[in-house]
Amino acid sequence: MNYNNLYERSIRYPEAFWQEQSNEIAWYKKPTSILSRDENDYPLWFKDGELNICYLALDKHIEDGFGDQIAVIYDSPVTQTIIKYSFLEVKTEVAKLAGGLKSLGLTKGDTAVIYMPMIPQSLFAMLACARIGVTHSVVFGGFAPHELAIRIDDCKPKVVITASSGIEFDRLITYKPLVDEAIELAGHKPEKVIIFNRKLGAKVPFKPYDLDYIELIYNSKEANCVPVNATHPLYILYTSGTTGKPKGIVRDTGGYATALKFSMKNIYGLDPDEVFWAASDVGWVVGHSFIVYGPLINRNTTIIFEGKPIKTPDASTFWRVISEHKVNAMFTAPTAIRAIKKEDPEGEFIKKYDLSSLRTQFLAGERCDLATLEWYQKHIPIPAIDHWWQTESGWPMIAVMMGVESLPIQPGSTGKPVTGYDIQIFGENGQELAPNEEGYVVIKLPLPPGNMLGLWKDPARFKAGYLTKFPGYYFSGDGGYKDENGYVFITGRVDDVINVAGHRLSTAEMEEIVSSHPSVAECTVVGIQDDLKGQVPMAMIVLISGESMEHFQLEHEIIQLVREKIGAVAALRNVLIVERLPKTRSGKILRKLLRGIIDKEDYQIPSTIDDVSIIDEIKNALRIYFKDKRKEQKKTKP
Repeated sequence: MNYNNLYERSIRYPEAFWQEQSNEIAWYKKPTSILSRDENDYPLWFKDGELNICYLALDKHIEDGFGDQIAVIYDSPVTQTIIKYSFLEVKTEVAKLAGGLKSLGLTKGDTAVIYMPMIPQSLFAMLACARIGVTHSVVFGGFAPHELAIRIDDCKPKVVITASSGIEFDRLITYKPLVDEAIELAGHKPEKVIIFNRKLGAKVPFKPYDLDYIELIYNSKEANCVPVNATHPLYILYTSGTTGKPKGIVRDTGGYATALKFSMKNIYGLDPDEVFWAASDVGWVVGHSFIVYGPLINRNTTIIFEGKPIKTPDASTFWRVISEHKVNAMFTAPTAIRAIKKEDPEGEFIKKYDLSSLRTQFLAGERCDLATLEWYQKHIPIPAIDHWWQTESGWPMIAVMMGVESLPIQPGSTGKPVTGYDIQIFGENGQELAPNEEGYVVIKLPLPPGNMLGLWKDPARFKAGYLTKFPGYYFSGDGGYKDENGYVFITGRVDDVINVAGHRLSTAEMEEIVSSHPSVAECTVVGIQDDLKGQVPMAMIVLISGESMEHFQLEHEIIQLVREKIGAVAALRNVLIVERLPKTRSGKILRKLLRGIIDKEDYQIPSTIDDVSIIDEIKNALRIYFKDKRKEQKKTKP
């Protein structure tokens, strides 16, 4: 199949193209209205079609004779547990839970919050909601009660489904007290809290609204799938917003199912019955699309992994999972690979495992630096494909489509636009830019199926945030450029571009150069205030394990490296060595927070931060660094 022909057809004839793809899934009522538009001229796909996504993920395969195929592998190095579930076994668990939810009065159109760790019951809960038309909102298990309360108030669930505990490395995190505190804080009060007791020693204080998960399904009858409209909200997934209030991304059912089926085959190159592993969390969009719904719709075995790339027990755990479960394609964030690289720079752990089943490694969630890509391909000589998409899109927008045509991988690029996405690079005034000119990444409407329906009960914010800046286009919020061959390079969020004495410079480009230094495991570059130049860049780096180079010597080498590659205009003068960088729980570096700390401005600590204690570490490192810097400057003065 030729990529260019397929892509051109999807852009010129979107209705015909996506109608053809919609025939790949089973509908209760096939749509006759393929593409329509709402009051904002925003696309609605298959609006008169009826289906059920849980049926597509489970029942359809059982009816086709694949009930005994392994659907889910639960691999938990933190509890030393591996459990395999067939499609039939998953369907039984899901249908019983769905029956339990029905017995509590939940029906199509209601909402439920799921607040669970990476265990099979989180997947069962999502599918059980989908089975009876209940819109689920999965809240990442690491969120604090305040953040959970905000989401409860926004989506007003009838029930909260949770577990007794999660595990962070070797630390038990009790969930039930967090849920109780969130309900106390929230204005909306869910009717019931369903608790899956893992019996790992966590305290589970009883409240009158509590129900035991096991008892509920034991006393319930299996529920059948409920047909829903294609535009029925399958889920609400909250993502951070610039105002501090999370945005509730709403996903439809029919367009999403069509896009995911298409993705598994054409982007990830997976045939039914192969094994796909997305090393993420069900609390994020990757977990929704490519741990739960995508692989199961395509009849792939999916892996629920409860662990980390390192320290569970060491930097070999990813390779062990791939080898043991014969993974064919994997998806993770570059952060995970950098963490492994830092602990095992020579790739010694990799040599211990048979990775012959693995055909492709996909990376997304943040920009992948060339040093990480090169390290990976040096030690695992298979395609490592960086691709780009967002919570809002629900599936990839830019990629090398491995199931269509194995195009050359362009280092530093996330690939070419995926079918259906008319991606353009605009200047400030809405003019399309020439190749290699950096600007705003926008997508001409209509977006293909599977993208967000809007924001939960906030159409004004949806319109203002995504559709107003460039009318007729979706504004991604990211910057980038295309080269002469149509490959797209994403340079990061538009607020990651800094202005040094009138020169717009990409911090991502500087990060690329800084990370190429052999002593650097990970880095970020942020623009900080400067009286003379307005802004200047500052680099923060994490060293590869065992490195002990003298700080100012390393700083000098990195400054020279940036000067050689970009020029003196880059004005990089400060390089700070830290033990770790502040990140969201999904692995994105919190550059805005760092800028606020360095510039001593008011800043908000995002709810998505991985570990709040890192803020004090950064402050202390900055204090020592600038104190030592002043001493060095005094020494060199004549």
